[in-house]
Amino acid sequence: MTIDFNVMAGGEAGQGVQSVGAILARTFARGGLNVFADQDYESRVRGGHNFFRIRAKTDEVLALSPELDILVALNKESIELHTKELKEGGVVIYDEEQTKTRAQGDRFFNVPFNRLAMDTAKNKLMSNTIAAGAAAGLIDYDFNLLAGILEKEFARYGESTTEDNIAAARAGYNYAKEHGKKFSLPKIRPPKRQNKKILLNGNEALCLGALAAGCRFVAGYPMTPSSSILEYMADKGRQYGAVMMHVEDEIAAMNMAVGAGYAGARAMVATSGGGFALMVEALALAGMTETPVVVVLGQRPGPATGLPTRTEQGELLFAMHAGHGEFPRAVLAPATAKEAFYSAVKAFNLAEKYQTPVIILTDHHLASSYATMDAFDLSQVEIERGALLTDEEANNQTDYKRHLVTASGISPRALPGQGKALVVTDSDEHDESGHMIEDAATRNQQVEKRLRKLNGLKQEITEPEFHHTKGAGITLIGWGSTYGAIREAADILKKEGHAVNTLHFLQLWPFPSQ
Repeated sequence: MTIDFNVMAGGEAGQGVQSVGAILARTFARGGLNVFADQDYESRVRGGHNFFRIRAKTDEVLALSPELDILVALNKESIELHTKELKEGGVVIYDEEQTKTRAQGDRFFNVPFNRLAMDTAKNKLMSNTIAAGAAAGLIDYDFNLLAGILEKEFARYGESTTEDNIAAARAGYNYAKEHGKKFSLPKIRPPKRQNKKILLNGNEALCLGALAAGCRFVAGYPMTPSSSILEYMADKGRQYGAVMMHVEDEIAAMNMAVGAGYAGARAMVATSGGGFALMVEALALAGMTETPVVVVLGQRPGPATGLPTRTEQGELLFAMHAGHGEFPRAVLAPATAKEAFYSAVKAFNLAEKYQTPVIILTDHHLASSYATMDAFDLSQVEIERGALLTDEEANNQTDYKRHLVTASGISPRALPGQGKALVVTDSDEHDESGHMIEDAATRNQQVEKRLRKLNGLKQEITEPEFHHTKGAGITLIGWGSTYGAIREAADILKKEGHAVNTLHFLQLWPFPSQ
């Protein structure tokens, strides 16, 4: 049986919308289904309208569907806004008392979330777990899978809380099984051959890639959609010896990361457009001093504060040209959460090999959307530190030149205090030894030396992904997180008799023009 099932949970901020969505997404994934899910939330702690959409398929899933099989409505506004998205036979699960709505029609299923929560656990906060259980019960999904997710999710809160949530889910599940028989939703059975996959969002995958690549210093000031990178690294990074600094502003964050990179640590910052604007001077400092650093630039609609929790790809040219003066950089744009992992690894390697900043472009859609994927292949993770001297090599340096002019533009790199090498650099233009200069000849020599690194960076380009269709006269071109939507749009067009190609860029600078 081919499964393509779509669920949305909607409500106000603070009602547990993300909890319902995340629990159901993980439950579907635990059963062996391929899952894609995204979160839509406003820039507020309470109120507003938030929703969490899930698509679960037996086949590969790259994007969401505009149609819903189940809408879990935790407030009236969700019913008013999203009922029109239901497929034929789709169902709205809601609490008449909670939503203050007496909905009429054969697609509305009144489940008393609050009453069941109080009867089961004496706690209205369990109403969202009731809702998740009801959604699973309505499609006869294996309750043991849901219980297993709840056990893992709430274990840190203690046995009593875990048991109460499982009991609440069972109450919602049983209520739907008993009272929802009139609905004709398909019964969803997990595949018999379950491929164990992991479910991660883009920021989580990127963080894991950074840790696998040896990132040991992260600095930042929270700015959506990159804030969760700082949270994740603060939580998980200490297990791997990584330091996460929540600093006073983005200026401090970037300068600290440049300092950490200068000292030899693999360093990263995470921000969004407004924060990156404050980092630009220190970005140029990294370019001038030839210091490796990785910048995660989570784009959002601007200018100024813009729309913090919405998606836009408006900062490509900013990333390519940020900084006064000219210096080389690489700009990567992973298309999926899985690619975010490997892009992080590549970013750190490029930064050290070419002793220059590397920028990873993401956005809210990539950062916050969840997708199932195979476990990462750590055999593909190779840490390349470039021209970094060994202790023995550094100890033999009697006349070390940090900015030695070479054919590749890459100078042998020693770390401060390493052996006999005296490491000197300057934010002013400098000579090979790192001492500031004023003459035109040395200036030209150093500018040309730094820019020669672009020749090497061009050899390391990730080629765009091209999907060809015979006879196609149209090519859909994109980059970054638009990948899934473009691929699915192409598939839909093909089914309608239109031959189209897709061309998707994963690296944007140096641009893969050949």
